[in-house]
Amino acid sequence: MARSSSGLRERLLASALRLFVQHGYRGTSLADIAADVGCSKASLLYHFSNKKMLLAELLLPASWEASKLIARLEHLDGRAAAVAATGGFADLSLRFRREIKLLFDNLGDLASLPELGVEGVEDIGEQLIDAMAGRSAEPDARVAALMALSGIFLTSAAELPYDDETLREAMTAAALRTLGRTGA
Repeated sequence: MARSSSGLRERLLASALRLFVQHGYRGTSLADIAADVGCSKASLLYHFSNKKMLLAELLLPASWEASKLIARLEHLDGRAAAVAATGGFADLSLRFRREIKLLFDNLGDLASLPELGVEGVEDIGEQLIDAMAGRSAEPDARVAALMALSGIFLTSAAELPYDDETLREAMTAAALRTLGRTGA
């Protein structure tokens, strides 16, 4: 009995993300994804013209949310920018932890990410570093911001035995210590 095409696109995306995380981007074929969902490869290709477009579609929501975070940080500076950027990036990282794990585990295979049509991705990291540094150009502040950003990114990709709230609090506190932004 054939499954309804209703929701097929969403099922394909969910399957692709799960399989990409489990087997890697390169280790997962379009045929694997179609078989997992129970549809033909032709049906998959009706929705996504190729594997890169499927990947781009998976990463777009995280990119959009990161852009919204950058917009919220735009008018903040100093401690306010650092605290808001740290908490906002921790929330974003936990919400999209499977996508981050996919990125982290497949960095070599995904080197062409800007070519996927995910606009402005390369600038988001710089803008977050700038906000976490409190808009300071000082090397100590910029290096600490890069360390805090990287730490949140890596921690969210790890498989730790903590619930999201515990993990968010710990990541945020550690990042703020790294930034020298503890206390009031």
